Amino acid sequence: MKRTSFANWPCSIARTLDLLGDPWTPLVVREAFYGIRRFDEFQRELGIARNTLTDRLRRLVDEGVLEKRPYDTEPPRYDYVLTEKGRDLFTVMATMSRWGDRWLAGEQGVPVVFHHDACGHDTTAEVVCSACRQPLVARETSMRMGPGYPDRLKRRPDVRRRFGVS
Repeated sequence: MKRTSFANWPCSIARTLDLLGDPWTPLVVREAFYGIRRFDEFQRELGIARNTLTDRLRRLVDEGVLEKRPYDTEPPRYDYVLTEKGRDLFTVMATMSRWGDRWLAGEQGVPVVFHHDACGHDTTAEVVCSACRQPLVARETSMRMGPGYPDRLKRRPDVRRRFGVS
C-alpha cells in the first residue's frame, strides 16, 4: 500500500510524522537511546522482521538520524549510531513517554523511569517556554504563521481563520 508523504507539508508536526509516523521507527530510535547499535541487537530486542528493520534503519540513515559505522569487513557489518539530529529526538521520545505514563500506564505503574544523572533525581519531561521558562500549555499558547509558511496558502480563507488573520 502506498503511503501519503507529509514531507513537504507546511507543518513541522506533519514532517516529523512523515519520518517517525509508523510504530517501528520510534521504537528503533528508542533502542538506539538504550545503547543498541547492531542490526541483530535491534532485531532481538524488538522482535521485528529483518526486512522491516532494514527498511527503518535505511530510512533513519538516509534522513541523518542514524549514522552507519563499519565495525567488520568480512562480511561487512555496521553499527548504527545516533547523530546530533538523532540525539535531538530525545526530547520527543521523553515527552511521548510522559504522555504514555500519564494516560496509558495502568495500575502497575510506569514501565520506565527517567533518571537525571546530573542532579540524581527521577524526572519526567516538561515542555517550557524558551523565553520565560514557564510550562508551555495549550490554553496559554497560540500558533502564528512562521517565515516558512507558503505564500500560496496564506491567502486561503480557511488558513487565515486558523491563524486569526483578518
